[in-house]
Amino acid sequence: VIKVICCGVCHTDLHQIKNDLGMSNYPMVPGHEVVGEVVEVGPDVTKFNVGDCVGVGCLVGCCNNCRPCNADVEQYCNKKIWTYNDVYTDGKPTQGGFAGSMVVHQKFVVKIPEGMAPEQVAPLLCAGVTVYSPLNHFGMKGSGLKGGILGLGGVGHMGVLIAKAMGHHVTVISSSDKKKEEALDVLGADDYLLSTDVERMQELADSFDYIIDTDPVHHPLEPSLSLLKLDGKLIIMGVINVPLQFVSPLLMLGRKTITEAFIGSMKETQEMLHFCKEKGVRSTIEVVKMDYINTAMERLAKNDVRYRFVVDVAGSNLHNE
Repeated sequence: VIKVICCGVCHTDLHQIKNDLGMSNYPMVPGHEVVGEVVEVGPDVTKFNVGDCVGVGCLVGCCNNCRPCNADVEQYCNKKIWTYNDVYTDGKPTQGGFAGSMVVHQKFVVKIPEGMAPEQVAPLLCAGVTVYSPLNHFGMKGSGLKGGILGLGGVGHMGVLIAKAMGHHVTVISSSDKKKEEALDVLGADDYLLSTDVERMQELADSFDYIIDTDPVHHPLEPSLSLLKLDGKLIIMGVINVPLQFVSPLLMLGRKTITEAFIGSMKETQEMLHFCKEKGVRSTIEVVKMDYINTAMERLAKNDVRYRFVVDVAGSNLHNE
């Protein structure tokens, strides 16, 4: 049993609340970047003790015996159970972290390293591991790589921080220059590339090892593909439910890859937390109380947040509202 301290607000929460993906069930309690304190443990729990500071991400269940589960990448299990808007094996609905407490199986709980602030950890449990996982899987954690981050929202800002912590040269790619100062001065990106600047786009063609594409709406892939060098990877992170297009020579003539990755495993999540503690990665957040959540959602829809809302659940006096 976890007493919720705080919970990050993700773009997926907005999709689910508004039924953008056509699969929402109400009443729904969103929230899948949950940090809390263990207040009770079942008799078979071995990994956690009462008083531990822990985190819960996007999943709370899996089948435990398919190929992905056996390979410790349970996020690819076809029977995975989402933290909210899903049902447990006993048919009861799952509810997320915008709540006073949660009950979660120990497999889907991670220990927060000592000294990390709960509100700082929250965005790492989805946005952070979403970026860490593909870089880890494709062997791109080593320093000296040149990476691009397309889009500077919740996942994009984590992408800059984590890639910089890995020792990469990081360029933020955007269609406008309104976030330029922040990208370079606050987040520490090395360069800022306007995708509308034809001259610079040509100048930087064939020079990136990877581009993490966090744009959550339909957009052309050709500009990004032209920036990748031989064997470069375009890693798509946005949930886009309309077909994306590209012309094949752009891939063929550079043996380039378009790929996607889905969140991260529990193993990677724990690893990523230790990495972020060691490297001093701190996300840029705006902490709000629960009574502000509807306004936060409206602002998130307009990308009016730098860069992640985190709800102070414990300080929101939920029982009296």
